[in-house]
Amino acid sequence: MDSDIKSLRIDRSSQEPAHGGSRWAFRWIIGGIAVMILMGAGAALYKRLNAATEVTTVRARAARTGGAPGDAVILNATGYVIAAHKIQVASKVVGKVQWIGVEKGDPVQAGQVIVRLEDDEYKAQMQQARGQLMTLEARLAELQAGSRPEEIATAKANVEQAQADLANARVQLDRARQLAHDKVLSKSSLDDAQARYDAATARVSSLQKTYELVRIGPRQEVIAAMRGQVEQARGTVALAETQLANTLIKAPVTGTILERGVEKGEFVTTSFVGERGAKGYVVTLADLNDLRVELDISQNDFNKLGPKQKGVITVDAYPGRSWQGIVDEISPEANRQKATVQVKVKVLNPDAFLRPEMNASVAFLAEDKPGAAVQAGKPVVFIPASTVRSDKVYIVVGGKVVERAIRTSGNTPQGLRVEDGLIGGEDLVVNPPAELKDGMKVQVTKR
Repeated sequence: MDSDIKSLRIDRSSQEPAHGGSRWAFRWIIGGIAVMILMGAGAALYKRLNAATEVTTVRARAARTGGAPGDAVILNATGYVIAAHKIQVASKVVGKVQWIGVEKGDPVQAGQVIVRLEDDEYKAQMQQARGQLMTLEARLAELQAGSRPEEIATAKANVEQAQADLANARVQLDRARQLAHDKVLSKSSLDDAQARYDAATARVSSLQKTYELVRIGPRQEVIAAMRGQVEQARGTVALAETQLANTLIKAPVTGTILERGVEKGEFVTTSFVGERGAKGYVVTLADLNDLRVELDISQNDFNKLGPKQKGVITVDAYPGRSWQGIVDEISPEANRQKATVQVKVKVLNPDAFLRPEMNASVAFLAEDKPGAAVQAGKPVVFIPASTVRSDKVYIVVGGKVVERAIRTSGNTPQGLRVEDGLIGGEDLVVNPPAELKDGMKVQVTKR
């Protein structure tokens, strides 16, 4: 039995190779699965990295800005319509607005009253000045007329009475001298008689001079001085009248009200004004029949223009209309920062459609001169503002994007106006993503 039991013992040496082989097989399986997973992840990552970005595009549009079909356009430029002479109508006197009779956009005629200020104080000043003038004029008339006959007669009568008193004093003095010589009258009584005689003599001399002055009248110098005072008073009256008249503020020229600057009850001043203080002007007006287009011409293109150069004016608000223009003013100096020269084009046939501050374009035409260098005007390109990022656009060509820098000259109802960088017809990416780079693949969705 012992030998049978020993024969039942498991022989592990015979099973060891089989167990080791299964473990290596399991390891190979796990490694294969891991490699497959890594290969799948790598493929997915590669596919994701090389996937095309979905974008929406819009086509850049080219348009002609002016000129008849047969005209040779040498330069296109953009700017703004301005009034040739815009006037801020101010008050010459300080005061509170009592009445204002215009609204924004109203036409006015030269001399028309547009604002009236309170005038009670100015009326009182004028009345006071007139009273002073009347007083001085009366005094001047009195001096010029001289003394009245009654005054002359009175002065003469005073002289005659003084002469009679002098004669009496002489008789009294002679009697006193005789009595004093006879030792009848004292020395002091004689001195009193002498004093009375001397006083009477002096009084006669004074009254005679007074009589002569009354008879001759006032001196010419006194009359001239009074004339000066009268003229000064007349100037004061004229100033008061002018200030009273200036409480009625009138339109200096025929034109249109562009801005109404005050309301009833607001204070108007002629001195320095603050942001919330008294107003320095009441309205702004301009003659809308005298308009200009103000342009900033690049120094590189400035040599194409000359005085009285003709051009065709168009505005974004009315694409189907055009106006004739001519170069009216060229700035004598250039703008260093912008590298431009300011040019103003006069509108030869203005109408109610043109308004100040409108966007405007001018197509300058070649002069009709033999041998003149003519360059066909290039079309103007308009694009949506949403296609621009940092002065660059992204053009889709063959499933990839091409980054291109552009130069614009302002926003219009038709879109951003492109002066350089595009020729029209390009497909541009709308709202380009931040990660979009030059050369990247894209999948286009037409807008």
